[in-house]
Amino acid sequence: ARQSRWRIEAEMVRDNALTVAGLLNPKIGGPSVKPYQPDGYWENLNFPVRSYDASKGEDQFRRGLYTWWQRSFLHPSMLAFDAPSREECAAERTRSNIPQQALVLLNDPTYVESARAFAARIVKEGSGDATARITWAWRQALARAPRPDELTTARALFDKHLAQYKADTKAAESLLKVGLAPLPPAADQAELAAWTSVARVILNLHETITRS
Repeated sequence: ARQSRWRIEAEMVRDNALTVAGLLNPKIGGPSVKPYQPDGYWENLNFPVRSYDASKGEDQFRRGLYTWWQRSFLHPSMLAFDAPSREECAAERTRSNIPQQALVLLNDPTYVESARAFAARIVKEGSGDATARITWAWRQALARAPRPDELTTARALFDKHLAQYKADTKAAESLLKVGLAPLPPAADQAELAAWTSVARVILNLHETITRS
């Protein structure tokens, strides 16, 4: 049997990243929560004047279903992945393929933090050398082993970024500060930052956010 291939919906893109990272909070029910959002995004919101305070603790990692919905000022990450504004009925969502989606997956704090937490899993739960750990990470995110060309590219990326972060410890510290999830105790920051770079690539793959 065959079926069409399509990108998963906005809420599921975020949920998938949090799941792979081991961060998703599966709690059911309760009030809406507020994921990270760019500062000043609500400045032009119609009266009354409101402030946006991102949720803390486990609430930050709740499913996308519980995201605070502000009509006409939809959460920008959800907007990039075609979530409806709810200003009118939407019988079916559109599915676009635009550059902003890749930028969200690379730069939104939710996905940077997810990559960082996924990197911590790679270091802790993956075993063997870097090549074996890349294979483990691929299986966790994509349920398959990497192809030889993918493995070579990912290993080269890891080696390059490991050398970069060893030479620039401040850059590693800056990357690892993103988000609320705690760092593993006594972690090698250069190594963890390098694995974060690999994890960011994996979470940004077309296959990661596509049902096939």
